[in-house]
Amino acid sequence: MSAMEPDRSDDGGDDFLAAEFALGVLPGVELAALARRAEMDPAFARAVADWEERLLPLADGYAPADLPPGVKQTLDRHLFGIAGPAPRPGFWASLALWRGLAGTAMAAFLLALIVPQLMPKPAPPPDVMASLSAEASDVHYMAAYDAGTGTVRLAHMSGAPAAGRVFELWVVEGSSAPVSLGVIPTGTTVRIPISDAFRALLTSRAQMAISLEPPGGSPTGQPTGAVVAVGDLLDI
Repeated sequence: MSAMEPDRSDDGGDDFLAAEFALGVLPGVELAALARRAEMDPAFARAVADWEERLLPLADGYAPADLPPGVKQTLDRHLFGIAGPAPRPGFWASLALWRGLAGTAMAAFLLALIVPQLMPKPAPPPDVMASLSAEASDVHYMAAYDAGTGTVRLAHMSGAPAAGRVFELWVVEGSSAPVSLGVIPTGTTVRIPISDAFRALLTSRAQMAISLEPPGGSPTGQPTGAVVAVGDLLDI
């Protein structure tokens, strides 16, 4: 056995080497050496052929395919150490690819920063106001809703609730049920924060109203006493 041929006599002899050669599981240098031996050693060549015949049924489940020429060159290089044309860099190893990806990422980053600044921003809802009064009542309030801050500025102009009653402010849109904005004080100007759930109601499609209620406000969530002031909300 030459210096180039692997010594496997302690592992099962030539039959074991023939099986490994048929399977192609040895390093390229050893495979190349055994390929040369098979050309010169008929007994070893028969052993390889026997193993190939035994292993052939394992390939029955795979249909033959026409492979590109580069596949054989790659197999020759890895299995037998046969030099061929230098392989082209893989897709993920391409410097041009990574430069392209870096450029694309930078462009996407810049677009994410710039595009929102260029797109028109939705106009905020208009502020609205109302003068709340009634013919048969001396109660008069001025109300102004600031859509930017979500607050109603309420100024008490005149009138007082009946004894044992309080004023409660409501907003009503069309035929929908009134929504309470809370009990309001008299004799002062206050700012009433409006919850997010009710801000959409404060438009020129709605009205504000004030009713007389028991201390603490309506027990039912709807007006229970007389409505002493009402007014349409107007855009300003």
